[in-house]
Amino acid sequence: MNILETLPVTLDDVLEAQKLLDGIIARTPVESSRALGTMVGGDVYFKCENLQRAGSFKVRGAYVRMARLSPEEKKRGVVAASAGNHAQGVAVAAKSLGIKARIYMPLGVALPKLAATRSHGAEVVLHGHNVDEALAEAQRYSNETGTVFVHPFDNVDVVAGQGTLGLEILEQVPNVDTVLMGVGGGGLLAGVAVAIKARAKELGREIRIIGVQAENAAAYPPSLAADAWCP
Repeated sequence: MNILETLPVTLDDVLEAQKLLDGIIARTPVESSRALGTMVGGDVYFKCENLQRAGSFKVRGAYVRMARLSPEEKKRGVVAASAGNHAQGVAVAAKSLGIKARIYMPLGVALPKLAATRSHGAEVVLHGHNVDEALAEAQRYSNETGTVFVHPFDNVDVVAGQGTLGLEILEQVPNVDTVLMGVGGGGLLAGVAVAIKARAKELGREIRIIGVQAENAAAYPPSLAADAWCP
């Protein structure tokens, strides 16, 4: 079975997310790299999400997730956990929507990311020695208080929001044939794959999507082998 047929996120979901994000996020530029192009014998481009609001693509999924909350859920506020990028994305999205945000970050988190998250108006609680421990505490707090937990990747709205990056790539580089991206939790990879693969099928084209991880920290292959891929 085509993996896209098993995903709960569709191209229509990504298109709807794109509408929600209109005027909220930056349409980041695409820049060519002559050096890498020479190495691979073709055109190479970077999608500069480092210029996005809050410094990464994370604000895309965080905003879509929170924009779709009910008035009562928004009133209760949101909680998240992150070592940096998701924290800032949630903080920016919450401020834009007028939602109170509580974010757990591990002890020893990079001070610039801690300061940036607080500067966007979020309440930051330092907890645990790694992201997993911070996530567990955020989930516990959500269960105890009814605050909405905004997961960094394991949510259909988050995946749809991240997928909007794929739509922009196709608009900015129409002849793209291969897209490479880093793999963390898999939210960006899944969202971009849905958007680009579906669009490519409509155009009668094949576009490769390649996820990249550090060799000594590659959690995704064994997750796939264990049928535990996410989302």
